[in-house]
Amino acid sequence: MAPTEFTKQSAQPDAQFAWEAAGLRWLAEADGVRIVRVLDVTDRSITEERVHSRAASRQAAEQFGRDLRRTHVAGAEHFGTPPPDWSGDGWIGMARLPIREFDSWGEFYAETRVMPFARAARDRNSLSASDMGTIEKVCEHLIAGDFDDGTPPARLHGDLWSGNVLWTDRSVVLIDSAAHGGHPETDLAMLALFGLPHLDTVFDAYAEVAGLDSDWRTRIGLHQLHPLLVHAQLFGGSYGTQAGAAARRNT
Repeated sequence: MAPTEFTKQSAQPDAQFAWEAAGLRWLAEADGVRIVRVLDVTDRSITEERVHSRAASRQAAEQFGRDLRRTHVAGAEHFGTPPPDWSGDGWIGMARLPIREFDSWGEFYAETRVMPFARAARDRNSLSASDMGTIEKVCEHLIAGDFDDGTPPARLHGDLWSGNVLWTDRSVVLIDSAAHGGHPETDLAMLALFGLPHLDTVFDAYAEVAGLDSDWRTRIGLHQLHPLLVHAQLFGGSYGTQAGAAARRNT
């Protein structure tokens, strides 16, 4: 018989598991895209249902796009709102994720998703002075509200790269969230960052039900600044250069 559970463990007590569990449960409450079920969580482990994935299909991709929109529409009280009853910062991967609430998406994104990670990447010499300057200019525009478009806070997965998307016969199951209130295009941009099977199908299905404007894809680079800077902080390499290039397209 195939295993029905999957457990991740840590040798040291770690609040990351509680953060992950809180986010997954909050996302599941939206009754949109299917979320892996949390069976148990302690300060040293998290146990989830085991998902037996299948090959990606166009039909499942279409359903994923529609389901993801329903999750986003479930909303959040503010930009930066964490899962219910959570206090303190969260995590994205192994990086601390600042948790503060804002009424403005641009201010939230600049102050808690871009600049903290840009400074950390600069400190480890993963971001050039020139690219840092460009990112600071983008943040000035963000704080000024130049990119705000009136979209209300969505309930985001928050770390929606392809490795956290498990395909099933009918749609997908999402794992390993960094859930918070944010702009829905941020989740879409993360899907595009490292590639996803049938990505255009997911995008088209989402855009159709959400009524996105025809040029929304031009904003993908702006929304990829955060994950690129997270990777620049954690792994170095060319991620800082990529973040600088994304920033230059939005100055």
